[in-house]
Amino acid sequence: MTHHATAAGQAAVPAGAARPPRKTPRPPVTTRRRDSSWTPWLYLAPALVVLAGLLVYPIYQLGLISFLEYTQAQVSGGEPITFQGLGNYRTLFSDSQFRQVLLATVLFAGACVVATLAVGCALAVLLTRVRAVPRLALMLAGLGAWATPAVTGSTVWVFLFDPDFGPANRVLGLGDFSWTYGRHSAFALVLFEVVWCSFPFVMVTVYAGIRAIPGEVLEAAALDGASNWRIWRCVMAPMLRPILVVVTIQSIIWDFKVFTQIYVMTNGGGIAGQNLVLNVYAYQKAFASSQYSLGSAIGVVMLLILLAVTLVYLRLLRRQGEEI
Repeated sequence: MTHHATAAGQAAVPAGAARPPRKTPRPPVTTRRRDSSWTPWLYLAPALVVLAGLLVYPIYQLGLISFLEYTQAQVSGGEPITFQGLGNYRTLFSDSQFRQVLLATVLFAGACVVATLAVGCALAVLLTRVRAVPRLALMLAGLGAWATPAVTGSTVWVFLFDPDFGPANRVLGLGDFSWTYGRHSAFALVLFEVVWCSFPFVMVTVYAGIRAIPGEVLEAAALDGASNWRIWRCVMAPMLRPILVVVTIQSIIWDFKVFTQIYVMTNGGGIAGQNLVLNVYAYQKAFASSQYSLGSAIGVVMLLILLAVTLVYLRLLRRQGEEI
């Protein structure tokens, strides 16, 4: 039997027999790790491109206009566009009305966030204590409130609390009391509507987190004699901290930039602008007064405030050793 010539150190292969397949050398481990590290970014690339077009470019234009003199005269071409530097920001912070609106926005948003978290977390705990039918009814009612458009919900709430035709004043025995006439009552009415359309997100998210907590932990706390409030404060809340971080930051962003509810329910900011918030104030400056550069500057200030609040909140949690 003849054999093919083989290289030194290799076994001879009979004539006509199939040669064993050659093994392809594997790339080095470092190369494979480098390739795998880029794989998630390749999947995220289409979404990142879309977000860059929808977010990054508008923010760039917002910041650019805030440094220019850009009014109706510049838009129509009657006057040239001039660079103002920080002039628009100096004009804003020297305006007493802007400072009042900024303070009112911070206080109003803070109250909305606290009320939304309290209502949402309380109802999430309630969902774990009721039977299937009441739980389903509460979930459907909450999701219905969440899915209602802001304009529709605001219009319905204005009708419910109307001094002449609304049923709320009759039930509460308030007669012809006008909720939108006074500053604090108007803010309170808007707060009720904001909480009504925002608590379902907190309720559903926290409820999902509670269901993920092992039942043995809650049973052990109950057997130790802990009250419902103590179980929530000492057991549930620490375990739900990452979820609470998400819903808190989301609520801060949503409530700080409230526009539709204020604009619809107070008819553009209330009597003599007593219920203005930053978003409505920016709208008035940019479109009602055609001072687009000042409106853009207000938008930049809002963006910086939200970024600062979010970063400070996350930094405080990281100092406490929490995983985000």
